[in-house]
Amino acid sequence: MQNKFFYIFLFTLIIVSCKSYKEQQDELPDTSYRGTINVSADETFKPIVDELVKVYESNNRDTKINVDYKPEADCLNDLLNDSIRMVIVTRKFSVDERELIIDSLGVGPRTMVVARDGIAVIVHPSSTDTMFTMKDIKDILTGKLKNGLIPVFDGVKATSTVRFIIDSVLRGDSLTPKAMAARSSEGVIDFVSKNPGVIGFIGVSWIGNPEDETQLSFLKKVKVANIESTDMPGSYVKAYQANIYLKRYPMVRDLIYILKENHRGLGTGFANFMSGEIGQIIFKRAYLAPAQKNLGIRPVRLNE
Repeated sequence: MQNKFFYIFLFTLIIVSCKSYKEQQDELPDTSYRGTINVSADETFKPIVDELVKVYESNNRDTKINVDYKPEADCLNDLLNDSIRMVIVTRKFSVDERELIIDSLGVGPRTMVVARDGIAVIVHPSSTDTMFTMKDIKDILTGKLKNGLIPVFDGVKATSTVRFIIDSVLRGDSLTPKAMAARSSEGVIDFVSKNPGVIGFIGVSWIGNPEDETQLSFLKKVKVANIESTDMPGSYVKAYQANIYLKRYPMVRDLIYILKENHRGLGTGFANFMSGEIGQIIFKRAYLAPAQKNLGIRPVRLNE
């Protein structure tokens, strides 16, 4: 009899303590379909991140994703800012950074590559020199190329574009002291359009979408240079989507999210959206290369 009363008591206790899924969700500070979060994003990717946020919020009316665009180094510093739920950058965290986040914030960060883009090279519209090997590019960056072109970036320090150039192109060589900095990627385009003696380096998401009116206006102001392909010496390609996807274009980098969230909240919802079907279609339509879905490439025949 005592055992019977004990099991009745235990069963009653379990029933009382259990909450419905909806009740549990309502107690969370945010979920994938409601709430507000703050995100730091590499300013190089502003056009595509703006589009992702716009679509996500339109599909989830009770959500608000506040994005602060800044240089990549500042985004990575925000990994230790507990008010920033997610950062969108071009590199993953290091082992030391992961351990520091866990020790400081008590949360294990998650990361995923969601897309790939390229570093596009732009020149003045009057320029007749629009084909470069990677040796030419390196000579320009180190100040050795005879034509004296001066490289222009979206900031000489702290940006993902500069980090990629230093880590993946210069590989130990020094950037020329003549290198110049604009305030933004749009500033690089504007500066190159007005100065024949410079050459600009920007993320392709600013000039790669021929269906975007703003980007079409940019393409009227500058020329996009051709770079020698990785698979066919003597063949030159632009930073187009298919060339990025196949890595025929030599300057390709990842777009990555780093998420700091202990519950399945709005950050998780937005992360799943970027890596899911709709998010990957948005990357594809923005002429980046989706990293989590196959990009179908078909040969076509063009009439002369």
